[in-house]
Amino acid sequence: MEEIDLKKVLMILSLIVVMITAAFATELTIGILPDVDSIPLIIAQEKGYFKAEDVNVNLEIFKSPVNRDSALQSGNLDAAISDVLAAAFAKDNKFNIAITSMTNGSYKLIANKDAGIHNINELKGKDIAMSKNTIIEYTTDMMLKEAGMSSEDINKSIIPQIPVRLEMLQSGKVTAATLPEPLATVAISNGAVFINSSDNLNINPGILMFTKSAIEDKEKEIKKMYKAYNKAIDYINEHDKSDFVDILIKVAGFPPVIKDTLILPEYNEAEQVSEKDFNNVVNWLYNKNLINNKYNYNDIVNKEFVK
Repeated sequence: MEEIDLKKVLMILSLIVVMITAAFATELTIGILPDVDSIPLIIAQEKGYFKAEDVNVNLEIFKSPVNRDSALQSGNLDAAISDVLAAAFAKDNKFNIAITSMTNGSYKLIANKDAGIHNINELKGKDIAMSKNTIIEYTTDMMLKEAGMSSEDINKSIIPQIPVRLEMLQSGKVTAATLPEPLATVAISNGAVFINSSDNLNINPGILMFTKSAIEDKEKEIKKMYKAYNKAIDYINEHDKSDFVDILIKVAGFPPVIKDTLILPEYNEAEQVSEKDFNNVVNWLYNKNLINNKYNYNDIVNKEFVK
């Protein structure tokens, strides 16, 4: 009988172990929406920055925050591009999450091109399309408040899916809508009338949040993810949008018209959400009886990954 070459056997076994380890490598699954907050993650994926940092990241694209939040709470996501409202809701429902950083987003209130509306006061008694109990509704209420109005002064038309909301606005089925970028500018380029924006109000409650289990089990991967995220921010800030807009259309399903209309926010490397934005959102939720507890900043914000 032929003698077994122990060295060869050990080498083969080692290769098998490496292959199995690679096959079951720890992966971060992050839910994103078709908005500018998500662009840095898309760029990090497509430019190979995650791979360069030796971290596997899977991006799941959702058309509505409701579906995103359901996926997060059902355990199908480790994290999500989201907002302080969703984080507070999750905390109030005993679902353990933590805000790990702010994101850069922009939300605009715009009127149907045929409605004859040019300022927010003219929207009294009119339909404004939005998603309920989200950053979109919060931003809309803050715009109304600035104008001396309240949410009771308008009719809130609840349309969770962002592309459907855009279509309803452009087809004249609602008088106005609050939309994230880049779809807001798509509507404006098609004739819709700009009314106000989160940028004008200097509010930015967009965030990236992780589940507690992901933070406990995938700490190294999250830190690597943020290194890649910051590389993507540097790339975006150093390049013209024409260098990467095709990626957004192909990967995230952004409409082709953004080639000409896309307006990007001023992206910052990962940093913490401001206490002001956090507290304003929590107060809004608590005063509307949407949450049972008035959370403090440190109840939900995790400062381990971003200074």
